[in-house]
Amino acid sequence: MPGYEILAHTADTGFRAYADTLEQLFIQAAHALVEVALDPQDVVAFEPREITAIGADDGERLVNWLNEVLYLLDGDRWVPARFEGVWIEGETVVGRVLGEARDDARHPPRMVVKAATYHQLRIGEQNGVWEAEVYLDI
Repeated sequence: MPGYEILAHTADTGFRAYADTLEQLFIQAAHALVEVALDPQDVVAFEPREITAIGADDGERLVNWLNEVLYLLDGDRWVPARFEGVWIEGETVVGRVLGEARDDARHPPRMVVKAATYHQLRIGEQNGVWEAEVYLDI
């Protein structure tokens, strides 16, 4: 069931992510964010990186996690290709990801994403499926 869909919104854009576990949900949300920002089709899983975010609850951890992914994309100009795992312990989420340096010719930009936001943020589990709805400041 893991996956995601891009959501239309009058002033922003967002996505809904689905997964069987909370950890997988963080991975699906990261992939959705990358998909909104650029075309990830030709990204190569080459160089390892680690992403760490802290938050008091699942929503805060998810927003902070996505903003760390966004920092990789724009601040470090590095694109995630494949997540090897995400671990959540207490207030901390850590992920190991493989990717490569961002090259606009190979990873064409789609939209400038400024941040993941708390606006209409939803995250939870129902009937064994985790779901998150996140809107992005563009």
